[in-house]
Amino acid sequence: MPKQKKAMPPVQQWAAPVLLGWLLPGAGHFYLKRWNHGGLLLFAIASMFIFGLLMRGRMFEPQTGDLFTTVINCGGYIADVANGALYFLATWLGYQQQQMATAVADYGTKFLACAGLLNILAVIDAYEIAAGQKP
Repeated sequence: MPKQKKAMPPVQQWAAPVLLGWLLPGAGHFYLKRWNHGGLLLFAIASMFIFGLLMRGRMFEPQTGDLFTTVINCGGYIADVANGALYFLATWLGYQQQQMATAVADYGTKFLACAGLLNILAVIDAYEIAAGQKP
C-alpha cells in the first residue's frame, strides 16, 4: 500500500516563526515559547558569527565562473545571508574584509558560513515545531 503524503500545514501556522528565526537567530523558538532552545541558539550562532568577524573572516560574494567557483562563492553567500540581521548589520556598518592568506582569517570565514548554516537548521527546527511535526 502506498504511503499517503501529509498535507502541508497552513502558512499562517509556520510563517512567523520561520521569518523571525531567520531574521534573528533563536527568535523563532522564542516566538514558540521554547525559551531554552531560543537562548542557546542565539548564543551559539551570534558567538560563532562574532568570533568569525574577530578572526577577520571574509564574507562571501556571489561570483560565477567555473562550476567550483560558482558553488563555493554562491553557496558561501547563501550561508552568510542565512545569518539574517547579523549579516545585514555587519555589512551595513561597513564590514568588508579582503581575502587574507592566514589560517586564522580562513577559520573566521568558515565560522561566518557555519553560523549561517546552523541558523538554517534552527529555522527548519522552528518550522517543524510550528507545523506540529515535532513535539
